Amino acid sequence: MARAWRVVCGLGLAGIALGCLGAASVVQAHLRSGLGPAETGLLGIYARLSLELESRLGTDLPATETRIVLGPGGTDIRLSGELTEGAGDRLAQLLAENPRVTRIHLTSEGGLVDEGEAIGAAIARHGIATYVPDYCVSACTLAFVRGRERFIMPASRLGFHAPYEAGLFGQAFRTDGSPERAAYVAAGVTPDFAQAALDVASTDMWFPDADRLIAAHVANRIVDAGHFPDSTLDDGDDAAHARATVLRNLDLLQAFEERAPQIVDGIAAWYLDGYRSGRSEAEAFEGLKRLAARAVSRAMRNADDRSIVALGRHLLKAMEMAGTSPATCTAIGTDADLVLAHQALHAGEGQDAAADLALRTLILRSLAQREDASPAPDTMALAADVLRPMLASAPADCASLRAVYAKALSLPRHVAAAALRGLIVPAAAPRPSLEASAAP
Repeated sequence: MARAWRVVCGLGLAGIALGCLGAASVVQAHLRSGLGPAETGLLGIYARLSLELESRLGTDLPATETRIVLGPGGTDIRLSGELTEGAGDRLAQLLAENPRVTRIHLTSEGGLVDEGEAIGAAIARHGIATYVPDYCVSACTLAFVRGRERFIMPASRLGFHAPYEAGLFGQAFRTDGSPERAAYVAAGVTPDFAQAALDVASTDMWFPDADRLIAAHVANRIVDAGHFPDSTLDDGDDAAHARATVLRNLDLLQAFEERAPQIVDGIAAWYLDGYRSGRSEAEAFEGLKRLAARAVSRAMRNADDRSIVALGRHLLKAMEMAGTSPATCTAIGTDADLVLAHQALHAGEGQDAAADLALRTLILRSLAQREDASPAPDTMALAADVLRPMLASAPADCASLRAVYAKALSLPRHVAAAALRGLIVPAAAPRPSLEASAAP
């Protein structure tokens, strides 16, 4: 009943538009459309009128132009965003101008089917490989399957559904999927998978796992994050995008925004520099985690007794949660690595907003107790920081470390803090390059 009422209301609004455009011509277009018996009812008539009015009124807002740029080194192309009009032609021109290109990275929410097919045709014509570092859905998959080789990561998301056209009021009206099915099969995708993909409702999305994509010949190789250059800034290789990506992936650094935003700026600059030089995603994120861990550790150097004891409890709890991974456990305890500790607690207990807030408050309190402002680090110093080993000495075994922390935490606060400082911020630790490298 509710659906029928929406259709009736839609017809009423469409009627107003009909009066403006000339009812006869639109109705004639409906009659010429050759609708089958199942489509000649109220819903079928409404769908056809809505599509016809949309084509005449053009109510869709202009979409942002698809970002298509040459990647670092000039041997790959980065495509990101919605597939909008002209994307296929722009890609074809870029490929013609850069014959060294052997691969395209696709990160797209889909868009115009015609453009997905045009992008795919250009990919096939130049014989280049396709790679999805994150997601490629809807019309984007028509481009992906045209690759000479088709690479995905274990967590890559390829999304499929039936094609559709948008009506006057934003409704999705399903269209014939035969051309898309033929395109998938011609690219080597198994017919049963192609049919299953196009059986998904236009308003829904199916994300098969990596093994299913390989079995159906949608993709032919799974690679890890260290295989290709980083693609996490394909939507914008500038300081603002780099900073947002760093904060999104390392939320502990949010604590620096109020007291020491220049530390985040420095880390983001290192990250952006690595993206532009072709560093892999795996290398980039390992470096980011190490830089974040060092920044947090340095923030805690001047912490008061209460903060040091709270930090000790947090690290001990994380070591207990990471007990099944001795390497992670010893790194947390020996390096006071709060980034690893944060990950271990999230893996063991899930997202805990209260615990996250408490940890950020602890870091903020320690930053507030610093007498000197942290200078802005330069890229060279940060690069050296990433390469310098975290451990000042050989790590103890996990059980022994937990016992040492537990014993220290059982003492009165001031005694416990003194013992924990010897573990967390040993006096023998080298002067941190992050603090000694103010930009001129």
